[in-house]
Amino acid sequence: MVGLPDAPPEAGGDRVGRPWREIVAPYARPDTVRGVVQLMNTGGPFLAILAVMLYSLNAGIWAALLLALPAAGFLVRLFAIQHDCGHGSFFKSPRANDRLGRILGIFTLTPYASWRKAHAMHHATSGNLDRRGIGDITTLTVREYLAQSAWRRFTYRAYRNPFVMFGIGPAFQFLIRHRIPVGNPLRNRQEWISVLGTNAAIAAKTAGAALLVGLLPALLGYLAVIVIAAIIGVWLFYVQHQFENTYWATDSTWDFHTAALAGSSFYDLPRFLHWITGSIGFHHIHHLSSRIPNYRLRECFEQNLELHSVPHLSLRTSMKCLTLALWDEERGCLSSFSQLRNALQPSP
Repeated sequence: MVGLPDAPPEAGGDRVGRPWREIVAPYARPDTVRGVVQLMNTGGPFLAILAVMLYSLNAGIWAALLLALPAAGFLVRLFAIQHDCGHGSFFKSPRANDRLGRILGIFTLTPYASWRKAHAMHHATSGNLDRRGIGDITTLTVREYLAQSAWRRFTYRAYRNPFVMFGIGPAFQFLIRHRIPVGNPLRNRQEWISVLGTNAAIAAKTAGAALLVGLLPALLGYLAVIVIAAIIGVWLFYVQHQFENTYWATDSTWDFHTAALAGSSFYDLPRFLHWITGSIGFHHIHHLSSRIPNYRLRECFEQNLELHSVPHLSLRTSMKCLTLALWDEERGCLSSFSQLRNALQPSP
């Protein structure tokens, strides 16, 4: 694990000067009982809502598609549990984490082992300009963007367009990209097994649902749920790092704890939204120690003032992140294409 330097001296009270590791260590302890309770109060409602929706669709009650929204909310929470399993933080047992993570991957359409590997790289390199490309949202610097050809600039602008990023992109990622293994199957055998094994399990789950409620309700109903959940998930991942005063640095100056506290936002959501998203809004704490299970993130935040002086985003202020697309190395912040155009215009 990357070493964590001492907490800043201005952090407050009797906690002044405590090492970051000392601050987060008491919370990085899985609680099996709390984990089981969370799995039940998430998986139970999800399966119940999904069953009512699919059976209603089979009976021709198409208004049941409205149930896709609450079902998607619980699916997002299940993904948060799968996410903790990938960090080995949900249960004490590594085997239990991996088994649950693989099962949940069938419902989230996410190959567990393949995703876990890419996500670990994200944690190890978040905010590092020289190690971008795995598990991240593609971000170019202003200098890199201006050096691109006209066609490459167009494709990057299209990729960063909110309609693509939060409309087409989430559906593509979960429905198509997660279905395709990459790399040499001999050198990347575990990834191929993860992806193809998940695909086979998804096909079996879909076939079983089709036998119970019919093919059209099974496909249409779950498609609505997964697309909504994917959009929510991509949005959460986006605002956790793509805000104006985030942190990016070259490898020579990059620092783990600065990337965690300055490059990961505290998404200050209403209490229920924190609950349904598995408290992932406390993202700065999660990056400081990924071993803290989601059900301990809030208490870690509330009991340590050092963790309050970080970038805050509300539902309203997070909307401003939609237009940000380029890292301005000179100004040290994310900027929009319109800001770049204005900067390039000659002075009167």
